[in-house]
Amino acid sequence: MKCTIKLICDDEVQVWITDSTDVPGLFLESESFDDLIEKVRFATPELLLLNNNYNSPVYLNFEAVRVATGLAQVS
Repeated sequence: MKCTIKLICDDEVQVWITDSTDVPGLFLESESFDDLIEKVRFATPELLLLNNNYNSPVYLNFEAVRVATGLAQVS
């Protein structure tokens, strides 16, 4: 099974969060990008097993998005 996990960083609150339509119930956050990936790696198979009784290999595709607020000033 292939799952796409979007990792979104909000610069205003300086936190990374997850978004995925492939893994119901996957709502995680972390201040660190690398820590969030590790959390996702462990939580995804558990959630798929609990929610869908799926117990086979899971392939994770990560997409990173960073949301920046404010305008850049041009000199």
